Amino acid sequence: MTSRTNTKYTEIQDVQGRPLLLDFWVSPFCMRVKIALNEKGLQYEARPKDLFGGKSELLLNSNPIYKKVPVFLHDGKPLCESTIIVSCIDETRSSPPLPPPCSYGRAQALFWAYYIDKKVFDACGNIWRCKGEVPLEAKNEFIEILKQLEEALGDKDYINDDTFRFVDIIAISLTSWFFSVEKIDELTVADHCPNFPSWMKRCLQRECVAKVVPEPEKVYELVLMFRKIQGID
Repeated sequence: MTSRTNTKYTEIQDVQGRPLLLDFWVSPFCMRVKIALNEKGLQYEARPKDLFGGKSELLLNSNPIYKKVPVFLHDGKPLCESTIIVSCIDETRSSPPLPPPCSYGRAQALFWAYYIDKKVFDACGNIWRCKGEVPLEAKNEFIEILKQLEEALGDKDYINDDTFRFVDIIAISLTSWFFSVEKIDELTVADHCPNFPSWMKRCLQRECVAKVVPEPEKVYELVLMFRKIQGID
């Protein structure tokens, strides 16, 4: 971020004293933003959007390109795309810092954030959207992606290092969908990535995460509804 951008986002308070997040409770991308705000101790208003009953004018005007949540509004200025929003939130308050302290660590964090964005949710969707038996390729793709993340985790407490940071925020919200994948594909993440569940549990025990990430069973109920609406079941 340039100094000009830093100045622009020095404070993220609207005229009511809180920024506004256009939210959908089950969206892992919205969860990321809320986790980052909670970790920073920043107050905000999460305004739920009904994505099934038609998208609101506020959402369409705030994100005319993709027309989806999350959108983070400060003083009428919208920010879109969750990874970008989390990065900007980090600039509003120095403590606790979300990226690693060194330039190499920050570059690695961005690499894994982009990897997660490109791979994980789509791999989940390729399974839960399947009609009938899940193709072996879809199952293997999901497992291989998680194995890559587990390799990055190694024996550390968190993905970048031993501190809960940027990549953990980007990744942990997506794990709320893993239960649905396991139910539909009859697989168990722990069987393929034995260290991953410990990292998930460690993250979910943090207050900033626990108050945001829904019960996996609730996500599964919504997945079943999606499948019914789309004629999969």
